[in-house]
Amino acid sequence: MPQISPFAALRYNLDHVGALSDVIAPPYDVIDPALQDALYKKHPANVIRIILNRTEPGDTTGDEKYARAAKFVAQWKSEGVLIREEKPAYYVYHQTFEVDGVAVTRRGFQGRVRTTPFGEGNIYPHEETHPKAKVDRLKLTTATKQNNSQIFGLYPDADNEVINLLDAATAGVTPIEATDHLGVRHTLWPVSDEAVIAKVDALMADRPMFVADGHHRYETSCNYKDQVAAEQGGSMPQDLPANFVMTMLVGMSDPGMIVLPTHRLLRGTKRFSSAEITAALAGYFDCEVVMGGIDVAGTVWGLMDEADEQGWIGLYAVKDDTWLLCKATEKAAAKMAEIAASQSQDWQGLGVSLLHRLVIDDLLFAKGHPKPTYVHDVAEVIDGLKGQGSQAESDSDEPYTLAALVMPAKLEHVEKISLHKERMPAKSTYFYPKLLSGLTFNPLA
Repeated sequence: MPQISPFAALRYNLDHVGALSDVIAPPYDVIDPALQDALYKKHPANVIRIILNRTEPGDTTGDEKYARAAKFVAQWKSEGVLIREEKPAYYVYHQTFEVDGVAVTRRGFQGRVRTTPFGEGNIYPHEETHPKAKVDRLKLTTATKQNNSQIFGLYPDADNEVINLLDAATAGVTPIEATDHLGVRHTLWPVSDEAVIAKVDALMADRPMFVADGHHRYETSCNYKDQVAAEQGGSMPQDLPANFVMTMLVGMSDPGMIVLPTHRLLRGTKRFSSAEITAALAGYFDCEVVMGGIDVAGTVWGLMDEADEQGWIGLYAVKDDTWLLCKATEKAAAKMAEIAASQSQDWQGLGVSLLHRLVIDDLLFAKGHPKPTYVHDVAEVIDGLKGQGSQAESDSDEPYTLAALVMPAKLEHVEKISLHKERMPAKSTYFYPKLLSGLTFNPLA
């Protein structure tokens, strides 16, 4: 396991802000303009002003928002809105939510993880990242000099030994609670008992960590560390806070680990008919027309979800308003071995790999299309195709030309492919629910 340690968090002073629910927010990359505006209005000290400060009239360079975020941090610290914990702690973090009407709790804990570049230690990424997001997060970290959001790390623990130990240590500790805009309840307990901390450190010592979410923030932390080292002449003390990144650590066997799909809405491709898609995929996929137009997306997804096969893909043909359920054949596996020969069989067999590398890039000749809009609910797919709803990650208002329903990668895929030192295509997984921003901050100076 990479080196982990407790930290003395900077936290909201509840005597000052009132309800913690009013000042927290989801991660910046899932916040659309409407939610951003709502969070701005919810409380004058909502964390949105730090993690996603909006552009204001008179801004000229686009970087003014980072300076404003830093100003809020300084102001809130001076006014007592944000206060520093007296003792380093691990922060036990539970998230309680519903899946198909059943209450589920995911259990983990926050700590600091010493950063090492991917490929040089036993911290493993599992998805590709986009340079633009890393530039943005580095500017924010440099301005505020703190981790404003945690990354999400997974570690193997078949018996959930670590979190059971920490949960036992929360007895008698007053929790901190917040409920987010989706109704998920987030509960936090600081555990500062040095004996418990030492036991956790010993138990975690030989375990790898797989980055589940927050790849951009992790790589930003590495870049920030290099930036600070350069400012200090090329090296810096090992205990300097910039060597670490705030991380939520969750055991891979925790019953609350839920992985949801990330479907794709695409622009910039040819407008296909169902017959054209069927002909293009012939031999590689058995394609079945699902009658009923755009609204049968839920039926298609229901069949895919029940089959639970990575090789099943749902494709929407815009030209004739038709959904296709496409099932990969042995010929598809052989073709993937040919066109993605540098990747492992585990990577080649992923639904997202089959979709992007074989179907979109090769068989439909749509390589080089603009970045897809990623959504998680079938209802969002339907709304997007109808030109309705709000897709937070959409970069355009143009109509979509293709849509795809794709199976999520599982935790076993994350572990295997990460250990191969490969990265899945972007947005291969969606670990629900998202971790809150605003529960804790990790000062870097």
